[in-house]
Amino acid sequence: MNTADLGLPVDVPSTALFTDQYELTMLRAALKAGTAGRRSVFEVFTRRLPEGRRYGVVAGTGRVLDAVENFRFDPGVLRFLRERDIVDEETLDWLAGYRFSGDIWGYPEGEVYFPGSPIMRVEGSFAECVLLETVILSILNHDSAIAAAASRMSSAAGNRPLIEMGARRTHELSAVAAARAAYIGGFATTSDLAAGFRYNIPTVGTSAHAFTLLHDHERDAFRAQVDSLGSGTTLLVDTYDVAEAVRTAVEVAGPELGAVRIDSGDLLLVAHRVRQQLDELGATGTKIVVTSDLDEYAIASLAAAPVDAYGVGTQLVTGSGHPTASMVYKLVARAESTDPKAPLVPVAKRSTGGKTSVGGRKWAARRLDEHGVAEAEVIGTGEVPGDLAGRQLLVKLVEGGAVIAREPLDVVRDRHAAARAGLPLSATQLSRGEPVLPTEYAHGPSGS
Repeated sequence: MNTADLGLPVDVPSTALFTDQYELTMLRAALKAGTAGRRSVFEVFTRRLPEGRRYGVVAGTGRVLDAVENFRFDPGVLRFLRERDIVDEETLDWLAGYRFSGDIWGYPEGEVYFPGSPIMRVEGSFAECVLLETVILSILNHDSAIAAAASRMSSAAGNRPLIEMGARRTHELSAVAAARAAYIGGFATTSDLAAGFRYNIPTVGTSAHAFTLLHDHERDAFRAQVDSLGSGTTLLVDTYDVAEAVRTAVEVAGPELGAVRIDSGDLLLVAHRVRQQLDELGATGTKIVVTSDLDEYAIASLAAAPVDAYGVGTQLVTGSGHPTASMVYKLVARAESTDPKAPLVPVAKRSTGGKTSVGGRKWAARRLDEHGVAEAEVIGTGEVPGDLAGRQLLVKLVEGGAVIAREPLDVVRDRHAAARAGLPLSATQLSRGEPVLPTEYAHGPSGS
């Protein structure tokens, strides 16, 4: 299975080398020691949210499912590993038949999370689970960071739509993933055609300053665009003089002009002036789109301005200052032997410097107050308390190696909107603060 199963046209290539070499050296040593087959549980979590953030957003789950399904060591990959002497022949033979056959549980994509939340749980033999560490983290860390920034921006924008337009500010493949994550976080459209092609995200685009500069006169550029795209198009009005451009735009397109875009200057002041001018010219239905290095704070500052939509690029695709979610992938339990019936033993890193982890196979639930608003993220091991049984967060994503939980992106997008709406109102404040929900451990921090 892959994205084609949702009616989308792009398959994911082999992801087997999207990994760190130490995962293969651990596999090689574990095979030699006879411990590679021990049943194991790995969990993805973050110890803290980025400074000042009130909640995190789970994004990239669908891409993880594709990556796990396509984690295959084909002949070319095996030849590379042999030529570099990265692993021995015994390990190469094992890798040649690699297929993940375990189970994966996780917070459903679009859900919010907090420090310690077991965002994803991977269960199977040590050998098959350890190989997935890097590819899972690289996807979740990137996409969740972008989705969190997008969520803050969409919250600041209110009902005004957001356009993702950051492809030229990041790696060409991360741009596609960023557009997907932004859509989950609340953006309405993207300018990136690859994202539209792969994930069926609505795409938009009109013209840049280069198109105006190509023509001898601004009027000629506007006329060419309107003749081609119709009067409902969006004309860029800040190449030369904004007031003159707005007047010309309405003369060319008529009062039915779809929108004007402002990409520079004091956006608050210019937006008010342009709105007044459009209304005076009879173009009362013409919308105003603003761009120009926006972030959530700039968007919030324009809340009182007559702006109808925002275009965001650089700050979005770089996570608005936090390009990673700092998630980790840790072994939290393993069997005492390779016997499939051997009990799981909680394990955890015990070190100083804030890098300790909590052992044991965990569940997570969100406790609500009497008004139905979330009040705590509860994490525990063992039996789930009866009052939380119906509030559990993890769902099964992969069973016996088969993906069972693919879903359309619009479902994920709606889930995030609902999850954010279920948090205390302070979750959407842009001022610095602690996570909006405390993390509580039902069986104590030891998790044993």
